[in-house]
Amino acid sequence: MKSITIKGSKRESVGKKASKALRNAGMIPCVIYGGDTTVQFSASEVDFKPLVYTPNVFTAKIEFEDGVTINAILQDIQFHPVSDKILHVDFYQLFEDKETTMNIPVKLVGTAPGVIKGGALRFNLRKLKVRALPANLPDFINANISKLKIGSKLYVTALANKDYTILHPDNSVVAQVRMARSASKDALADEDEEESVEGEETSTQE
Repeated sequence: MKSITIKGSKRESVGKKASKALRNAGMIPCVIYGGDTTVQFSASEVDFKPLVYTPNVFTAKIEFEDGVTINAILQDIQFHPVSDKILHVDFYQLFEDKETTMNIPVKLVGTAPGVIKGGALRFNLRKLKVRALPANLPDFINANISKLKIGSKLYVTALANKDYTILHPDNSVVAQVRMARSASKDALADEDEEESVEGEETSTQE
C-alpha cells in the first residue's frame, strides 16, 4: 500500500487553549494510539490533503524531529461542522508482525453483459473492510463484473484473497445487475436463449 510522509512535532501542552493556538497557526492536533504509549503531536494542515481529500487509501509515515518514525493508519478525523476545516486527527500505529483492519476501495473491472442488455448496475459496496499484515494491505480490490447478467450478483466470496481476510458476511453483495425500467422482458429472454445455446453446444462437443 502507498504511504505518505507527515512531519510531526510532539506536543508538550495539551488542552483546548493549546489546540486552538495550533489551529490558528495552521497546525492540526493529532494523537497516535496502539503503541506502548499514546503519542500527542501536531502537524501542518497542508500535509493532510493527500491523505484526507482523496478516495484512495494510504498509510502514513510520521516523522518527528528526534529522528523517530512511526508507521500508522488514519483512524478518525474530526471536521468543523461549518467550515469543514480539520480539527483533530487520530492515528493507529502499525506493526509489521501485527494484522490491522482497514477499509479498502473496490474497483470494478470489465463490462457486465446484463448492462449491455439494458440492465442497471448497482455498486453496493464501494469499500470493503479487510484485515491483513501492513505489507499485505492492497491499494484497492478488483471486482470483475464481466460475467454479471441481468439478475446476477457478485458476492464478497468471489473476491477472496490469501493475503487478507474480508470482514463481511459471505452473502454480502458487492455489485449486481438489476432489471432497469427501460429494459424489456425480451432482454431476459435473449439471455435465457444464449444460455440454452451454450448448453446445447457443450452437450454436442461432449
